[in-house]
Amino acid sequence: MNLTIFTDGGSRGNPGPAAYGFSIKDDLKELAGVGKYIGIDTNNVAEYSAVVEALKWVKANRELLGEISGINFFMDSELISRQLNGQYKVKHPVMQSLFHTVQTLLSEISLPTTFTHVRRENNKRADALVNEALDKELYS
Repeated sequence: MNLTIFTDGGSRGNPGPAAYGFSIKDDLKELAGVGKYIGIDTNNVAEYSAVVEALKWVKANRELLGEISGINFFMDSELISRQLNGQYKVKHPVMQSLFHTVQTLLSEISLPTTFTHVRRENNKRADALVNEALDKELYS
């Protein structure tokens, strides 16, 4: 079974109130849908946070998931997908730290993993989770 993970991060103001969202699916259904407010930060930090937290979820739930043959990430951040694919350098110190956290988690999980950029309209679930988290924090 392959896991399909959609991730998104957003910041209203950039930097501003920020949140991440991720949706993890197997071949049949959504296994997890998480959105979380992370405080005042940039959209890029929120995007990376979504990848980090999705990988942490996979690592924590690995035994319950059964046989996993690979992980396919889809995100609407071209910058983050290109950095994770090694096409762009990671220059910002905070993003370097998050990048290294992703690399560490990937080595611990030890599964073939892809990172694919998709248009925003193909990332609706993760985007909705981000906006729900931001709206809950800002308007409740």
